[in-house]
Amino acid sequence: MTQPIIAISAGSLNKFSNITNHNFAQFAPKELKEAVIAAGGIPIILPFPEKSEQASELAERAVGLFDGLIFPGGPDIDPTFYHEVTTAETGHTNVAQDTYEIILAQKAKKAGKQIFGICRGMQLINVAFGGNLYQDLETQKVGEKLLQHQQSLPVEFPSHDVDFVKTSEFYKIFGEKAQVNSRHHQGLKNVAAGFTVVAQAGDGVIEAIESTDGLAAAVQWHPENMWRTDKKQLALFEKFVEKAAHQS
Repeated sequence: MTQPIIAISAGSLNKFSNITNHNFAQFAPKELKEAVIAAGGIPIILPFPEKSEQASELAERAVGLFDGLIFPGGPDIDPTFYHEVTTAETGHTNVAQDTYEIILAQKAKKAGKQIFGICRGMQLINVAFGGNLYQDLETQKVGEKLLQHQQSLPVEFPSHDVDFVKTSEFYKIFGEKAQVNSRHHQGLKNVAAGFTVVAQAGDGVIEAIESTDGLAAAVQWHPENMWRTDKKQLALFEKFVEKAAHQS
């Protein structure tokens, strides 16, 4: 198998630093990069343009550079992208990043590339294809006794279970149930057309989705923080890399 190129969409530091090159530097999570390597892929980082008017052209050209694309965790998605007014509970957003990643997701899927989303990445994929979000689970998912989705444990430890749909690709890896970590306050509300819910937490929060065309999958937890001790989490990356290699 030829090692596929796996692009990781970059996040951005947003705190001032005395080190000039650290100011608003764009980056990819270290453990995510290492997981891609362990799974047999070659990671590259795709930074986003500060000027949103450049997003479409750059995304179009970037799609030809990779075989698979990962959208990692990061800031909240600006609610204007799913036609809602921002509530007080929505945290830091980055419109430039949102603009680029939404266009990139659409163009990558249209080009037949494999896409994998993690936490914000799952939410981004859902919004990119017409879905929407709970801006804050605690205040908007009314009537549910929620689990702790912003765990106090270190991120390499699981905090709750998820249950998988038997017909899903995730079921082939995990079986009926898995223990996962959790560090998010937003979640999927209405799932985009062309995607199905394939895993949920005990409180009904959506934990994984798959596209019906087999090109995209995403999880709400952070497998990049668990793969070193949980081989099934590593298997998620291995399956993604394998699919990307076959389409390269």
